[in-house]
Amino acid sequence: MTPVVRVVGLGPAGVELMTVRARQMLREAPVARLRTRRHPAAEAFPDVESYDDLYERADTFDELYDAIVADLVDLARRAGGGEVVYAVPGSALVAERTVALLRERDDLTVVIEPAVSVIDVACAARGVDPMAAQLRVIDALAPGDRVRGPGPLLVLQPYAPEVLVAFADRLAPDTPVTVLHHLGLADEVVTTLAARRLATFAADHLTSLWIDEVRDPGESLDELVSITRRLRRECPWDREQTHESLTRHLLEEAYEAIEALDALAGDSSDAARDHVAEELGDVLFQVVLHAELGDEEDAFDLTSIIDGLRAKLIARHPHVFGDVDVVDADDVARRWEVLKSVEKGRASAVDGVTWQLPALALFAQLLDAATRAGLVVDAAPAREVARAALDALADGASRPATADGPGDDAAWGDLVSAVARLAHESGVDLEGALRARAREVAVAVRDHEASGPPAAQG
Repeated sequence: MTPVVRVVGLGPAGVELMTVRARQMLREAPVARLRTRRHPAAEAFPDVESYDDLYERADTFDELYDAIVADLVDLARRAGGGEVVYAVPGSALVAERTVALLRERDDLTVVIEPAVSVIDVACAARGVDPMAAQLRVIDALAPGDRVRGPGPLLVLQPYAPEVLVAFADRLAPDTPVTVLHHLGLADEVVTTLAARRLATFAADHLTSLWIDEVRDPGESLDELVSITRRLRRECPWDREQTHESLTRHLLEEAYEAIEALDALAGDSSDAARDHVAEELGDVLFQVVLHAELGDEEDAFDLTSIIDGLRAKLIARHPHVFGDVDVVDADDVARRWEVLKSVEKGRASAVDGVTWQLPALALFAQLLDAATRAGLVVDAAPAREVARAALDALADGASRPATADGPGDDAAWGDLVSAVARLAHESGVDLEGALRARAREVAVAVRDHEASGPPAAQG
């Protein structure tokens, strides 16, 4: 005969929230065990042994749960009727690891008896239909980064202040969190705290959390897509746009974002940060708008764009998502270019160069391509080229190109390209350096304007 473990739930509070069948089975079973007596309903079964002694001896939860399962299997095998009744807090099917382990075994039969769970009392306390609200149940102990929305969320197992601290770190500090404590008992507490204050609550094993809403990128992006689609339907300007007509707007918004980011380097005020967020938002809207146009053409959409990006990032970071070892950031950059060339089937290092870049940035990108191709670009002669070009331009006379030689355009080209080579050799971002000088000129102009006209000489 296959041994049987029949699992009953103690419910989420006192014995009155247990089913009549569960109470009867637990009282009448020849062999029964409680996972723990640390539960209000357990007081009604003083003669049933518990596994609390294992809690004291085990070093880890995994060790504890394995020991409980092993003992239950042994009891069921030795039981006269081949069955043992096992009582767990709440419901056997909600956040009960020992039951999951029992069900994984193929040498016994596990029978789950229906029970009232913490989900039932939490939804009753909040007056929420879990199906209509699309309630999600998550584990406070589960590893992860930020908690994903939208909500509502029921958070189980935040049983101690240190667990609350760790979970609160996964939320925005001002997120309202409702603490559900001892629901169904005389000392029931339902109170709402900001996430940053969760650790001030004295949580225990009968505490859970309820979060009505979590603003996350997924929800925000969905709403932005909905707004974009409405603009395409109802706004005359947005309705007329095409990929071609929007090109200049994407470029302009990108430059404005760069300007805001440059300003942030010297100004960490709230206004500067808000400006960066605004300009990056404008760039994002351009991407979403192009994605919507692509969706209308059955070409691509935002989901395919994001999925493609995610796959590319994983493929290009084998040192993060695989077993490749890297030495430093330069090694990462070299591997990135190799992977990129293989992916795109590029035959030349200059394949994929962005020819629409500003000239200085384009030249720097081509110098990088030359280095990757193994072409040694010696910067030393560039100094002589720069001097010669300056000498050719020194007298200020305008010289067009003739059969006898190049004109000023070529000389200026020699000068600028030589300077760009020297900057590249030194690891200097010439575009950024020139922008920094441009900002200095702007400051000088404003200072001059503020000083007013010179005083008249009398």
